[in-house]
Amino acid sequence: MAFLDNRYLITNATGLELFAAIRELPVVDPHNHADLREIARNECYRDAWQLFAATDHYVWEMLRKCEVPEELITGSASPREKFLAMGKVFPLIAGNPVYEWIHLDLKRYFGIEELLCEETAGRIYDAVNGKLATDAYRPQALLTGVLNVEAMSSTDDLIDTLEYHEQANAAIGRQLIRPTWRPDKAMKIFAPGWRDYIAQVEARFGMKIRHYSDLLEAMRRSHDYFAERGCRASDHGVDAMPVVDYDDAAHVFRKAIHGKKLSADEINGFMGAFLGEAAQLDAEKGWVMQLHMGAVRDVRTGLFRALGPDVGGDVCNVHRDFLPGMVSLLNRFDDRLKVVFYCLDPGAQATLASITRAFGGRARLGSAWWLNDTPVGMKRQLELIGSIDLFSNFAGMVSDSRKLLSYGSRFEMFRRVLADVLGAMVERGQLPLKVAEMLAERMAYSGPKEFWNL
Repeated sequence: MAFLDNRYLITNATGLELFAAIRELPVVDPHNHADLREIARNECYRDAWQLFAATDHYVWEMLRKCEVPEELITGSASPREKFLAMGKVFPLIAGNPVYEWIHLDLKRYFGIEELLCEETAGRIYDAVNGKLATDAYRPQALLTGVLNVEAMSSTDDLIDTLEYHEQANAAIGRQLIRPTWRPDKAMKIFAPGWRDYIAQVEARFGMKIRHYSDLLEAMRRSHDYFAERGCRASDHGVDAMPVVDYDDAAHVFRKAIHGKKLSADEINGFMGAFLGEAAQLDAEKGWVMQLHMGAVRDVRTGLFRALGPDVGGDVCNVHRDFLPGMVSLLNRFDDRLKVVFYCLDPGAQATLASITRAFGGRARLGSAWWLNDTPVGMKRQLELIGSIDLFSNFAGMVSDSRKLLSYGSRFEMFRRVLADVLGAMVERGQLPLKVAEMLAERMAYSGPKEFWNL
């Protein structure tokens, strides 16, 4: 088997047939972190580093593991210097999915067959830059052309005004991009800048927020604003899932707004109550509520102090009990709310699959998330979904990415793993071929499109 050939990640003949049937299906991505300003402005990418690595903390982490100086990752070195530094150590990254993703993108979308290494990095950089100077590689053309994106949902703050969504969709000629309502900054009452953020919410909606009821009114105004602009989902990030049934949120809010110290129980109680209110808004509008659980963020103190959040200093922690909070939410909104669970801890996937099984078709397991979105993690999760829950109940693949090329490499990787898992079941006599074909198409395209109202 040659590197990234047609059999890449597929170990059986039936899997090759299934992949051929789903390979060219349009991409439906319910969760990403796309830069809407970049898409709306639709300017040519400046260089290969901007497109391949400038926003990808997966790449940054691997370069740090290879002891590349920070100056050549997020520092002030030129894009060419950074790309050449990446090329120099890139063979050392082999075995990690970053190695496959970048080579997939080079091969599929730039026609570059050479392996990225110290000797080839300069040629590859120049070849990519030559194509990036053409209109075919502008952001909007990439999305609607070779990447074949039919629908995508970005991740947006409660106070965002969403004008770039409107500009991008108007230029494309249809609503390709929908916003996603993410009110985490209002929920995380423990954060040092929480009161400053509440002041921003006041300015955004022209109101005073002195009581918990005022915050709930601002939430509803924001939720309505997003709904009017095509939003179909909310998104919430929690370290450990809080119980949503809490009656003293108004008291905790008063303490926090006056700068008083909160106990851990008060913080968790407030966050649970906040999630319950958000879930009520979602249920009223038929939105999907996404819960991203288990990411312990910014554990590398020096990195956080130097560069801030979201730069590659986050880990999972198995010592988290997600069950009480999940059960409280699902029982409170049983059969009234669509919920998708993602978890950073691979050991929690069986628990999540069993919970979604217990609560019917509106509770679903999201794609293998973050550190799990690898061939190993995807395969394990798919096998759990099929054996505990239902393949047909899968919420669908998401890119969870800040760079557009992820719609190519990451979705191809997922579809190949999916085809391999289903194909192996056919060849073991567990599935009829026609049923496997139906499941492959449903899981890769039509099922998520329907569930997320896209």
